[in-house]
Amino acid sequence: MSLQERFEELHRLHRQAELAGGAERIQRQHTAGKKTARERLELLLDKGSFAEVDKFVVHQCRDFGMEAQRVLGDGVVTGSGRIHGRPVFVFAQDFTVFGGSLSEAYARKICKIMDLALKAGVPIIGLNDSGGARIQEGVVSLAAYADIFLRNTLASGVIPQISAIMGPCAGGAVYSPAITDFVFMVKNSSYMFVTGPDVIKAVTHEEVSFEELGGAGRHAGTSGVAHFAAESEEECLALIRELVTFLPQNNLEDPPLRQTLDPPDRVDETLQTAVPDQPNKPYDIKEIIRTVVDDHYFFEVHAEFAPNIVVGFGRLNGRPVGIVANQPAHLAGCLDINASLKGARFVRFCDCFNIPLVTFEDVPGFLPGTAQEYGGIIKHGAKLLFAYCEATVPKLTVITRKAYGGAYCVMSSKHIRGDANFAYPTAEIAVMGPEGAVNILYRRELDQAKDPVRFRDERTAEYREKFANPLVAAERGYVDEVIEPKDTRRKLIQALEILHTKRDSNPAKKHGNIPL
Repeated sequence: MSLQERFEELHRLHRQAELAGGAERIQRQHTAGKKTARERLELLLDKGSFAEVDKFVVHQCRDFGMEAQRVLGDGVVTGSGRIHGRPVFVFAQDFTVFGGSLSEAYARKICKIMDLALKAGVPIIGLNDSGGARIQEGVVSLAAYADIFLRNTLASGVIPQISAIMGPCAGGAVYSPAITDFVFMVKNSSYMFVTGPDVIKAVTHEEVSFEELGGAGRHAGTSGVAHFAAESEEECLALIRELVTFLPQNNLEDPPLRQTLDPPDRVDETLQTAVPDQPNKPYDIKEIIRTVVDDHYFFEVHAEFAPNIVVGFGRLNGRPVGIVANQPAHLAGCLDINASLKGARFVRFCDCFNIPLVTFEDVPGFLPGTAQEYGGIIKHGAKLLFAYCEATVPKLTVITRKAYGGAYCVMSSKHIRGDANFAYPTAEIAVMGPEGAVNILYRRELDQAKDPVRFRDERTAEYREKFANPLVAAERGYVDEVIEPKDTRRKLIQALEILHTKRDSNPAKKHGNIPL
């Protein structure tokens, strides 16, 4: 074979690998409203930056006639590229090849780039579209999944790991995305479940559709497995590109700075009336967040799950921060099981990757009720407490209104190593709300009073005057400063600038035992 013929053969193999499962299956993928693995990578990565590896890998299975069905690449496209100029490693499962099913060779490709990503200290992004384990390879494919799970676990907290579910993800395949830091799904075309509708019907006699069981809406709003539910694949990939702008490459780096024209000393008078005079009137905490952050831009995470707590990313004078906020517009901002899990997961992620935490607090306590108690609110609420206590990144807190009981302690209080704690004049810091306190403190007097309603109102007003304000906490140093709401941005940026070199540590240990 001449040199020119060798070059032509190489070009032919490249074309063959890029055709994957063939034109007919590619068309079938398009008809289903889905893009191919390579088309997705083109949208995800900076133009022309993708460098593929293992393009010619094929499976080694000889059973069930598989030796006659060998496709270059074997159902997954792997390599590296750049997003906004910063390197990432990627893999994209290809449903046109054996339904995207995972083989030993396929898993080796993924493991290779996961190992490279960990060594290089670079984020890894997986685009999932697979029917699960390749049955023809039996236990070998199961072992291959476990190889991936191990690497997900070892990489956790070292490099950011992002999963996009862009088709089916079932059985053991769901555990790799579940270990990663962020899970994206696409509405009406992706789903996740451990056991499918047919198995559920056979075992429990329940009839449920794929979408109802494991669709994007279900996981984004009910289970909390998905952090984002996009309307389309294009939106999903654009959201991933946006997310990585807030993240460092690894746990040894700081998150990237971004220039802003938004003045650090900007004062916003609208904040003066953002918190209502009436203590029980709801308001949207996201309005305060957007007013405070750079360019009024807040990138919310887990928006549809546990809306009584808000988490996401913003910037203060160009510096990325993770924001956690009670939402008075939903369940009065109470902490419940789901909110505790959502908040704890986000706090721990930010702490892993050196992202300062800003907490906006308006919490009347933990949600009461037998469902919460039987569901384990004690241990789940303790997860949020554990996460805040363990975090060593700069922690800034603004108490906008209620800070009652144990929930006051949990939400990044001074007592659990909060670094800068501010309060609005509307803040109410107490063991419990005035009404509840009066019912306990004056139980006998209320029973004996000639006019119990008037007596209760008077005692409530007294209690509110004495305790339902930030001054008692400020006198003890539990709050560093009582500030006017309009100055929130300036105060947070001042604190962040002085704290960004903060160094703190936890006692030497293998790891803590978070109350799982």
